[in-house]
Parts: sequence; C-alpha cells; structure tokens
Amino acid sequence: MQEGKNLNSYLRLHLIVFIWGFTAILGALISLEALPLVWFRMLFASGFILSYIFIKHISLKLPTKTIFAFLFAGLIIALHWFTFFKAIKVSNVSVTLACLATGAFFTSILEPIFYKRKIIFYEVLFGLVVIAGLYLIFKVQGNYVYGIVLALTSAFLSALFSVINGKFAQKYNPAIISFYEIFGGVLFLSIYLLFTQSFTTSFFNLSTSDLLWLLVLSSVCTAYAFIASVGVMKYLSPYTVMLTINLEPIYGIVLALLIFNDKEKMSPQFYVGALIILSTVILNGILKNRNR
Repeated sequence: MQEGKNLNSYLRLHLIVFIWGFTAILGALISLEALPLVWFRMLFASGFILSYIFIKHISLKLPTKTIFAFLFAGLIIALHWFTFFKAIKVSNVSVTLACLATGAFFTSILEPIFYKRKIIFYEVLFGLVVIAGLYLIFKVQGNYVYGIVLALTSAFLSALFSVINGKFAQKYNPAIISFYEIFGGVLFLSIYLLFTQSFTTSFFNLSTSDLLWLLVLSSVCTAYAFIASVGVMKYLSPYTVMLTINLEPIYGIVLALLIFNDKEKMSPQFYVGALIILSTVILNGILKNRNR
C-alpha cells in the first residue's frame, strides 16, 4: 500500500511540476512588475485556499509557535517567487528556468543539515549532472548577469523552502500549511508595500487580461499546486521533490513553444539536455527505491 502511495504521489508531483512550468509563461504574459504580481498572486491564492478549508470544515487552530513558523516559511516562498518573476522580467523565461534547476544542488547540501544525515554522494552528483544537462539546453549570455543572479537566488530559496516544508508536511494538513504560508507571504509583502507607500491607485488598476491570468495563476498554479505539493512531501523526500522540479524548465519551454509558436525553436542540444535530465530523475527514483 505504501509503494502505491509513493507512486501516486510521484505521478501527482509530475502533474504539479507541469502546472508550475506554465507559471513562467504566465509571468511573461502578465504585464505587472514582479512585486505587485507576487502580492496579487498570494492574496488571491490565500482566498482560494481559505474557501477550500471552509468547504472541507478544516480547523485552523494551531499552536502559536507553529503558526509563526509557517508565516516565516511564507516569507521565504514570497521572496522565491519575487526573485523568480523578477528574473523573468529582466532576462527571459529560458535563462530563469535553467538557473532554477540548480535548486537540486542546493537541496543536496541543505537537506543533510536540516535532517542531520550525511551528504549522499550521488545526490550531489545528480545535482551537478542536471546543471550540465541544462547547460546543453540553454547557453546563457553575459548580458543576463542580473537575471542569472536573481534566478540562482530564487533556486536557493526554493531549495530552502522545500527542505523546511518537508518537515512540516509530516505533521500537519497540507491545506493548513499552505494557507498560513501564503497568508504569511501576503502579510510580509503588505508591510513592505505600506512602508514604501506603494499602495497607490495605479497599484490596484489591473487590466482585464492581467486579472484573468492572475486568477489562473493564483487558483490552479498556486492554490491547487501548493496544497498538492505539500501533500506529496509526506511520501517523497525533499530531494526527490526538488530533482523532479527540474523538469519544470522542459515543461515550460514546451509550453512556450506551443503558445508562442515560432518565437521558440528547439535545437538538437535541447533534446540531449532533456534526455540527461529525464535519465537523472529516473535513476534517482530507482536508487531511492532500491535503498528503501
């Protein structure tokens, strides 16, 4: 039964990662700057998650210390999303997604620290192999240095969040974790926006297309994907989750090809890099299962 749950969680994780691949496309389609984009995303998403909690009659009561821990994790995910969308705005989708895959390498270092175990050699090796595969897919140009720094920062924050949430997911309801974390992100960003007097009339002036894409981003790509991703962490290790997330660049580029058509063109080196990443993910799953 446990193996069935693990397989189901792994398949669901791939669906979530596919949805996240669409997130980068939405980031390019939405005309808002990174900060208001993340604020609206988290605000709408917290509303969707809260509605789900009420429908399911889930209690929000938790120890105060636990709530503060969730709120702090929310700050991390808010900063991750901010640096992610900012990187897209100052560079492009390809560069951002390529650098984001370094999260597997960061996780291979952070997970032993948080879970107090030795660094596993093949995890570090797989993280480096993924980076090599992505290098074959995207040749980063020097004029994207700022975007690269932002994307690498986003990757580190994503890895840190994944490791922290791996601990939370073992004890608490995914919907409760998701609500407090998303709400925490809104809270911290709102405080910053208030201090910088950014809440102006123009801040809330959204175009119809931006509002539509924000609703898709906050409901499907955030509320659903966030709750589901926390849920799968009960059965999969943070490193496996993070390594699978490295498929996001491939899904994102394929979606960009379908949506933007001739603006995206696949080269033979893309398929070589994709094969390397896919092989690494599969090999990781085989080794994890054999060790278990």
